[in-house]
Amino acid sequence: MEVLVPFSTDRPKSRLSSVLDPAERAAFARAMLADVLDAVNAAGGEPRVLATGPVEPETECPVEVDDRPLTRAVNAALSDRRTTADQPVGIVMADLAIATPSALRELFDAVERAADVSIAPGRGGGTNALAVDHPEFHVDYHGASYRDHRRIADEVDATVSAIDSHRLATDVDEPADLAEVLIHGEGRSAAWLREAGFALDASGGRASVVRK
Repeated sequence: MEVLVPFSTDRPKSRLSSVLDPAERAAFARAMLADVLDAVNAAGGEPRVLATGPVEPETECPVEVDDRPLTRAVNAALSDRRTTADQPVGIVMADLAIATPSALRELFDAVERAADVSIAPGRGGGTNALAVDHPEFHVDYHGASYRDHRRIADEVDATVSAIDSHRLATDVDEPADLAEVLIHGEGRSAAWLREAGFALDASGGRASVVRK
């Protein structure tokens, strides 16, 4: 299955600006992207980065540049693939730093074996990962997009499988999310944070991060 991984090269991870400067945010976003690509590959997917600009340093997987907003870029990519291949397509966000091959395999298997669309919702009601095998399904990433994607699936008579996975529900947007990476991450993102001086602090009864 080809798997699109949307990635913003323009001011990545701006909501981490209170703890990371622009160069650090770019480097951390790149580390998360590498982790996601590794997980997709290990799950048997064929990743292709859908980026808003050139990705530096270069990645080993193909990169497709489209600077349009996320919804338009993904829908255009889905439309292009429907004209050239009759097979499912995955869309996995680039900030799922603790995603594992087994969690992604569950997402892919659901659409390959049973459903027209499989969806992994995020903790805030967004959509962190999709797999699509329906000619009329399209995406809409504005607001609570998980609910919107369920509605779109209903409108086009597509069956849906919802994937309940902490690994796929956890996207890294806010400083508080960094604790999840240090607790559960085993890849480059967690290593980058540790090298940058971040550590877990459980003194308040709930894990948070501090920078040494």
